[in-house]
Amino acid sequence: MTRTTPPRRKLRHRLMLAFAGFALFVAALYGFYVVLFVYLVEDRFLDGLLQQEAQVQLAHHAATGDWTRPQLHFVAVHVDPTTLPDGLDARLAAEPLRREFSGNDGRHYHLVKLELPTKAESAWVVAEVSQQLAVRPMRGDILRWLGWSSLVVLSLSLLLGAWLARRTTAPLSRLAVLVDEATPLHLPAGFSDDFPDHEVGMLARGLERLILRVDDFVTREREFTRDASHELRTPLAVIRSACERLAARDGLDIESRRQLDHVRQSACQLEQTVATLLVLARERHAAEAPGELALLPLLERVIVEQAPVLDGRAVEVQLNVAASTRAYQPETVLHVVLSNLVGNAFAHTPTGIVVIDVDGPWLRIANPCGGIKEDAFRPFVKGDPSAGFGLGLAIVRRLSERHDIALRFDTDGGGTVARVGLGVVAHLALAR
Repeated sequence: MTRTTPPRRKLRHRLMLAFAGFALFVAALYGFYVVLFVYLVEDRFLDGLLQQEAQVQLAHHAATGDWTRPQLHFVAVHVDPTTLPDGLDARLAAEPLRREFSGNDGRHYHLVKLELPTKAESAWVVAEVSQQLAVRPMRGDILRWLGWSSLVVLSLSLLLGAWLARRTTAPLSRLAVLVDEATPLHLPAGFSDDFPDHEVGMLARGLERLILRVDDFVTREREFTRDASHELRTPLAVIRSACERLAARDGLDIESRRQLDHVRQSACQLEQTVATLLVLARERHAAEAPGELALLPLLERVIVEQAPVLDGRAVEVQLNVAASTRAYQPETVLHVVLSNLVGNAFAHTPTGIVVIDVDGPWLRIANPCGGIKEDAFRPFVKGDPSAGFGLGLAIVRRLSERHDIALRFDTDGGGTVARVGLGVVAHLALAR
């Protein structure tokens, strides 16, 4: 049985990745807000100092008409913008609403504009705060702390995710393995009680009920096919025997003998169909092991069995298979396959030569008339020359797939060439 390859991305791993991704997202978001918070607090503190200094300067100017010396040593009052340090006057002219600038050599400035009620004159309170910044010197430590804490959170989330994913998916994994290992010959039963009473348990009970129904249906179908086939064999044998006894009598006219041959031929085809159905009904219970067998006697027996199909036709059969040729296939299955293929070739050859030979590892069955149709392998689809039920090629394909028999059809010059793989072939030699 062909085994399915295990999934490359297991559900447990996907749950762990989901936990890890969520943890990284939360850690990154937390780190962003932490850094934003400390920067905003620092800026608000410095702006608060400058606002206090601005109020002092405006109060002093209102009382004396002049500006006083700032109370903080890192704060200066500039009446003329051109006196602003590090060329801030040009940058302030380009961005008049901006109140925070970086300078040269790591310096950093905060500005507050002093506007008098008369607006006759104005001044700027400028604070060079590079020595007062607390966050910037600690920025590396903050980022390292956030990085290590993110790794810790990620590790904890992976551990928690692994535990939770394993605990959650363990019943589902057991159910998946149970279903994957099931075969048509060994269907699991009574397994739903081993699963917990949640969604996985509901799925297990549903699968068990479905498996039981399918198994019952297949069993009934197989038993019906087997019993019906057995019941049909007796009347078919009686019909064939009666035809043979009637054919042995003298005095039958040509038309009566033709009708009698037609009945006998139809009985033979029905017997072959019944034998095939019996093989299909039994294949699940007792699959025949392949073994080495002589191919020529089997082909001769098949040709004799299918010879009634050629009655009244100008058809020649050329059997070019050496007596030493061996095939490594189940004998019963190969007999059914060859009977259907040879019978199909005979039925579709009103005149000409049917060639059966060996080509390397293939057995070739070539008839000169009629190509293969695309839907020929569907049940109950048959060509006009066929007197059967349209099951032959469908059964051949089913048996070939079941027993790993290589099968190929080609069209050659308007005719059909069927090739059957012989498996291990020993002492191959063609008899010319």
